[in-house]
Amino acid sequence: MSLVVAAMSLLLPGCNSTSKMIGDLMEDRALGDAKTPSVKPDKERKTAPDFALKDANGHTVHLSDYRGKVVLLDFWATWCGPCKIEIPWFQEFERQNKDKGFAVLGVAMDEEGWDVVKPFAHYMNINYRLVIGNESIADQFGGVDALPTTFLIDREGKIAAVHVGLSGKRDFENGIRELL
Repeated sequence: MSLVVAAMSLLLPGCNSTSKMIGDLMEDRALGDAKTPSVKPDKERKTAPDFALKDANGHTVHLSDYRGKVVLLDFWATWCGPCKIEIPWFQEFERQNKDKGFAVLGVAMDEEGWDVVKPFAHYMNINYRLVIGNESIADQFGGVDALPTTFLIDREGKIAAVHVGLSGKRDFENGIRELL
């Protein structure tokens, strides 16, 4: 018994310092690094693939419907922890910028489809349009190997930036501001 107590006393401080280190890292990551370039130069941008996916109301959504707007296209899932961190930011971006020609479009990659996405969207009060994606759509975008993967698309329908994994809120804000 005393051996277990001794071992625990050695392990617990490590867990606390590891937790603090992870917490600090997440905070730094969430804030973002304003020094990194926000978007690609115009000449390096490629046209985003078009798609036809159904929204929660059964309406067909084409990415090309958003031409003339800056689009934050987010591949995400209800089970994805980093996605849950970014969702409130995207809600804020939608509220602040929709009158400036900006839209957020979420592509849920949940295999269970609307059965899990609708209740989750309601719970999270998601204020932007959602569609259900699939591997075929992800492959058109070069493969989505991690969630979240977020594309900033300019008014001409070209991919201006790609964020793989949890990106900083400031990184998104800077990219959106630059494209608007």
